Amino acid sequence: MISRRFRHVLSRGLVATAIALGAIGVGSALSPSRAFAQASRDLQAEQFVGVQAQRIIAILSDQSQSRADKIAAFRAIIDQDADVPRITTFVLGKYARTITPDQEQRFAAVFRRYAQNVYESRMSEFHGETVKVTGSLVRKPGDVIVSTVIVGGALKQPLPVAWRVFGDGDSWKVVDVEVAGIWLAITQQQDFVATIDNHGGDIDALTAQLQQRTQPKKSATAP
Repeated sequence: MISRRFRHVLSRGLVATAIALGAIGVGSALSPSRAFAQASRDLQAEQFVGVQAQRIIAILSDQSQSRADKIAAFRAIIDQDADVPRITTFVLGKYARTITPDQEQRFAAVFRRYAQNVYESRMSEFHGETVKVTGSLVRKPGDVIVSTVIVGGALKQPLPVAWRVFGDGDSWKVVDVEVAGIWLAITQQQDFVATIDNHGGDIDALTAQLQQRTQPKKSATAP
């Protein structure tokens, strides 16, 4: 489901991937290219990334809060910034064009629970990291890549993270995050599409696998 490469990057860049749930966009327009021309910085986009990332870090690093309180606060931030229909459409890749309304409804519900479980299961890995914005690059108006480094906490070395955001002024959404050279939304899409391909194009097979992964683990019982 999630490739080993994606799991490795997820464990290194948890802060970034948490924010990435905010609004993963749709279509090939989200496939970044390093060939675009240099442009001016966007200070408003930089401020958005810095503030939102630090909000999540502060919540998840707060040892005075219970796990339940952290989860509630985390979900509130994600709900505020998330565009769930876009997330669902993007991770399905080519199969977003053929999914039925009923399949989409069931997949969206399961995928949301699955995504929440992935990030919430790693909450204990936060140990006071800090996000520092180092600059930004405007691809075109309303499409900005913000460069940051995550430092401190459990990190032995600074972790470079790039954030692609869409919007303008005070209204922005994160559409993808690059950690260790890997764009996370694109990698997730590749994994999901491969799973569906391996089941002959059956979208329900992916939904079933995600459903299985969201089920509570049964505790072992003595014979």
